[in-house]
Amino acid sequence: MNAMAYLDLPRVRQAQGVMALPGSKSISNRVLLLSAIAEGTTVITGLLDSDDTRVMLGALRQLGVQVSDLDAGRVTVEGVRRFPVESADLFMGNAGTAIRPLTAALALMGGDYRLSGVPRMHERPIGDLADALNALGARIDYLGQPGYPPLHIGRGDIAEDAVTRVQGSVSSQFLTALLLAAPLQAGRSGKPVTIEVVGELISKPYIEITLNLMARFGVQVQRDGWSRFVIEGGAGYRSPGQIAVEGDASTASYFLALGAIGGGPLRVTGVGADSIQGDVAFADTLAQMGATVTYGPDWIEVSGVRVADGARLKAFDTDFNLIPDAAMTAAALALYADGPCRLRNIGSWRVKETDRIHAMQTELEKLGAQVESGPDWLRVIPPAQDAWRDAHIGTWDDHRMAMCFSLAAFGPAAVRILDPGCVSKTFPGYFDVYASLVSA
Repeated sequence: MNAMAYLDLPRVRQAQGVMALPGSKSISNRVLLLSAIAEGTTVITGLLDSDDTRVMLGALRQLGVQVSDLDAGRVTVEGVRRFPVESADLFMGNAGTAIRPLTAALALMGGDYRLSGVPRMHERPIGDLADALNALGARIDYLGQPGYPPLHIGRGDIAEDAVTRVQGSVSSQFLTALLLAAPLQAGRSGKPVTIEVVGELISKPYIEITLNLMARFGVQVQRDGWSRFVIEGGAGYRSPGQIAVEGDASTASYFLALGAIGGGPLRVTGVGADSIQGDVAFADTLAQMGATVTYGPDWIEVSGVRVADGARLKAFDTDFNLIPDAAMTAAALALYADGPCRLRNIGSWRVKETDRIHAMQTELEKLGAQVESGPDWLRVIPPAQDAWRDAHIGTWDDHRMAMCFSLAAFGPAAVRILDPGCVSKTFPGYFDVYASLVSA
């Protein structure tokens, strides 16, 4: 897939079947880091095999952690508490879920580390995280533009009664990184570490994932709402022995959407009513748009309309602050709505793999939609049946752009996806699975 310049999608009318989700990217990279800095050996099952998890696996091995080869989602990690290798140059690709928590962990340990990535990674902000760590006494210097990777991490002098503040409005990954790393300092000093959030915290469900996984590794975080988090002195991670990674709820959104516009029923397995991921709430959005949604403990099934026969979804005006990744799928579904659709509170799109507000507007307009946008919102007026246009969809080196616009094949236009291999970031087999579920 990586070598393909483009993929022409045949027009399709229906979608149905059952698919097993790949492991969650967010959970996979958190669990890998936790396993590495916990006491004991951890066997991880269901681990996502993708570019982003391979970046994390490679970095941990480079830092001296013993990690078995990934085999059918299974990997064994020997915890080290402190990384044996104290000087390294780490290439982090475009994996935000890898570079940010690793930056925090390395900064609190101290050493001589350089972290860099692809050109887009050097445009993704990390200054709020670096400021919060430096306020604790860490030593992080910028090797290029201030506030952005590449970074140099040196030996700091971490305060024993550690208190720091972090902005909550840019990316929840900054708070996640601080939370994951804080027990390294709390355990070493025997004193608590306090993290205070400045401003509104976005993407709260991702913080809930972080807190849930920390608890599974033996660290309970005390919190005062979403504004103050305390890790008790003496805290330390202990391996749970074995941990299973849930299916990826963000990835589920594309397949659940297929059920909503292709008739269904379409069932995804690996997430359900018992999921710890906030993006399962995307199914509620589909229900509001007129689809029928049913849940089991570890599955969700959607049946809907057939938009290829002229049926329409209900238009929406929704705040997507809590599920920004899955919101991209809603933007693509707006092509089939019965009126204008508005996505609100999606400012975090601006600092993702690409500027997703700009990218989404550009590609939707190619298909004939009328689109308006602002700093943190998008408004989509779906094209009339005779206003659809054939389009070559740019994916902007962003896996979610490629997967979202596969939904455009239910419209009356010819759709070509450029650089389809970018899906390898989270789901290398996406288009094969998609093809197995849709038909003309």
